[in-house]
Parts: sequence; C-alpha cells; structure tokens
Amino acid sequence: MANIGRILASRVAGQLVRNVASNQQQQQANLLRFYSSAPKSYEFIKAELTGEKKNVALITLNRPKALNALCNGLVSEISDALDRYEADDSIGAIVITGSEKAFAAGADIKEMQPNTYAKCINTDFLANWTRVAKAQKPIIAAVNGYALGGGCELAMMCDIIYAGDKARFGQPEIALGTIPGAGGTQRTTRAMGKSKAMEMCLTGNMITAEEAERSGLVSKVFPADKLVEEAVKLGEKISTFSPLIVRLCKEAVNASYEVSLNEGLRFERRHFHATFSTKDRLEGMTAFVEKRAPKFSNE
Repeated sequence: MANIGRILASRVAGQLVRNVASNQQQQQANLLRFYSSAPKSYEFIKAELTGEKKNVALITLNRPKALNALCNGLVSEISDALDRYEADDSIGAIVITGSEKAFAAGADIKEMQPNTYAKCINTDFLANWTRVAKAQKPIIAAVNGYALGGGCELAMMCDIIYAGDKARFGQPEIALGTIPGAGGTQRTTRAMGKSKAMEMCLTGNMITAEEAERSGLVSKVFPADKLVEEAVKLGEKISTFSPLIVRLCKEAVNASYEVSLNEGLRFERRHFHATFSTKDRLEGMTAFVEKRAPKFSNE
C-alpha cells in the first residue's frame, strides 16, 4: 500500500509539474503576443498596424530634418520592429515607407565620415543593415521622393517596390569617394541588368519612377498621395493567403538569385512537393473544388 501511495503521489506531483510547465508556456506565449503587437514608441521610426483587419504592419521612417537619412539608431529600430512583427502571427505583411519628400536620402554621412578601414573591418560595418533582406514575412517598400544610396539599397532589400510618381532612385556614393556598401552594386545589377547598374553606380545619376519601373526595379507606380494606401492593399491581399505557403514561395523566388537555373528549378519543385504535406494546401485545393473561400490555418 505504501508503494501504491508513493506511486500515486509521484504521478500527482508529475502532473502538477506538467500543469505548471504548461501554464508557464502559455504565459510566455501570451507575453510574446503582447510584446510583438503592443504599440511601442521609437525615436527614428513610426510603427503601427493598419488595414481593415489590422494585419499589415506599417513602418514609417521618421527623420524629416535629415530626409530620413539612415543612421545606426534608425536601422536598429527597424530591426527591432521587424523582430516584433515577425513574432506576431496575426501580421501577414509589412510595409516600409518614408515621407512624400524622401523615402531615405542615403546613409547618415556625418555619422559615417570619421570611420576608418580598421574600424569598418573590426565592427563589420553595415552587416546589421541586412535585417530587412532576411525577413521571412513579405516586405513592401512604398517609395516616395528620394531613395538614394542606402535608401535605394533599403528599398531593394524589400520583396516588392511600389513607387510614387515623383520618386527618384540613385546610388550617388561615387561622388563621395566611395562605393555602395549595402547591396547597391549587386541588387541593381540583378534587378536592372549590368549596363543600367553600371551607369547608376559610376555616374551617381538618379532615375525616375517610370525609368525604374521600365528597368524592373519597381513593380508599379502610383500618384504620391495614393502610394501607401496601394502598398497596404497589396499587403492585405498577401495576408489573405496561408502564411506558411507565402514563406515557402518567397524562399523559392529568392533562391533564383543565388543558384543556377537547374538548381533553382529543383529547389522550387521540392518546395512545391513540400506544400502537399501541409493542411493549408489541402484546404486550398478542397475549397477550390467545393467552390468556396479557403480557411487557412498556417499549418
């Protein structure tokens, strides 16, 4: 009987431990949801949820006197906001924008000017600027006004670029005795081809929104006062689909920049096959056959 009592006590204690652990996990999950979605005050950006269902995050660069020049503090705040929004399952897409005058007129030259080669190497200068390019959720750049140097590079780190009709893009680093350092020589070439990229990087000349669209840098051009609205609409549409499948699709498109065509086709096909292990693929096709709207569960 004593042994039975000890066994029962042990089982009860074990269940209590599991219950406590479960409660702690639930509390942690609740805290994560709270901190990922609760409003937060920033110095150099504004961050908010928008759209009819509040499922699109809007990050607005907010250094108006400096034309939204990218200082270390601003870049760090973008990274923090992205961390929060990527942890929030209710958010399906993110829009990054600036003002009608400037998306971002470049990196903060005053902050950068004293740097030395040794300091750049020892601190791996600009390495932390790639957070946008590493995001798993789709990011849309809504570019009004100037997107120059680091501003143009920031826009190109996003997955889709919408531009206002007065937007201007350029890589003017050559005039400062340096070269682009956050992807300007690489992403312009992939987006626009060698000749156009060379012209932009070797002359520092700006191109218009229409030129950027013709060259493949920009997806669509809108009137300046309608730009953010249209970018949010795009984010809302993307948010209606399975977040899991959206991530797989984004990975497949991005892989095309890194591998050969054959390897890319193989990567795409395997990701396509992988969707058949998900509930959302089954739901999507079943809904199509049954002629109804799908209800995705991100599984």
